[in-house]
Amino acid sequence: MNVQNPDLETAPMTDGTSSPTREAGVSVILPVRNEVAFIEGAVTSVLEAGRGIDGFEVLVVDGLSDDGTRDVVAKLAERHANVRLIDNPELTVPQAMNIGIRAASGDVVIRVDGHAEVPPDFIRANLAELAAHPECACVGGVIENVNLTPLSEAISAAMSSPFGVGNAAFRTGGQEGYVDTLAFGAYRKKDLERVGLFDEELVRNQDDELNYRLIRSGRKIWLSKRIRPKYFVRSSLRNLFRQYAQYGYWKVYVNRKHGTVTNFRQLVPPAFVTSLIVLLPLAALWRPARVLLGIELAIYLLASLVFALRASRRPLHALRTMASFATLHVGYGLGYLAGMWDFFVLRRRPSAVAAEPSR
Repeated sequence: MNVQNPDLETAPMTDGTSSPTREAGVSVILPVRNEVAFIEGAVTSVLEAGRGIDGFEVLVVDGLSDDGTRDVVAKLAERHANVRLIDNPELTVPQAMNIGIRAASGDVVIRVDGHAEVPPDFIRANLAELAAHPECACVGGVIENVNLTPLSEAISAAMSSPFGVGNAAFRTGGQEGYVDTLAFGAYRKKDLERVGLFDEELVRNQDDELNYRLIRSGRKIWLSKRIRPKYFVRSSLRNLFRQYAQYGYWKVYVNRKHGTVTNFRQLVPPAFVTSLIVLLPLAALWRPARVLLGIELAIYLLASLVFALRASRRPLHALRTMASFATLHVGYGLGYLAGMWDFFVLRRRPSAVAAEPSR
């Protein structure tokens, strides 16, 4: 069975939805580095989702992996003519995405990470949503977290909670509609070329920044409940801290580039961390500071406990979830403050440590 794919032109169907009027290829791009444990499952799931779709290809853009990832992809490419392995000597995700976009033959490009898998209807659901929403440059869905350990289950709960990540609907779920950003988006290639592809300076936040430019150009982004990619959650609080510290740091760089705060939920963690930095030393010397600090920590811990118990009433799981909340909040907040110091006080370029790719 052949499936037509949407570009910018659609035509109404009798049921009020839209269908594509012309064919366009689909290129799924996987920016990867050292994902040997997950890459075969990721590519295989994408191949299954693309079965029967005209002009479908899988581009694995690899940052010179040295753990066997390349061998796995090479073997998959031998068995499937529409799988290609492309080198990314610069290692970072935005560079990998741009390499993939330039090499893509499709009019629609979809990002899927090497640490993820997609359901069989993933590509068709994306294409249907693009056809239904010609005003959108990008569509996507809500991430379904896959947990391999008890700790990753708690981290997943924290990253799927409004207390953990605010109103990031692609993580927390909720109603379908227009959003400011999402993960694993399906993009119309013409829109990407129009705004200049991904910003290759950004080790983190490259999706958010690109989506901000797309919205500023007059296009929209649609979150659909039909689209449900799966993501294998990390199992380390240390890695979670580093990930969110980089998110916070690079968000400041994005703000400096655009001269504005791109979304306001980003300000909550640095405000919280700043209050702790100010109140902790004062509390040793000044009783009102001790009272304020005690009230703030009590409110935070109570809210953290309530949202942790919403995820699970198992005491140990709730404690792990609370630790995950604190890790991502403090990590993001400290990273954001470090970015403020580097970019607005010292007026310098991103630090070498913050520029190191990480997972």
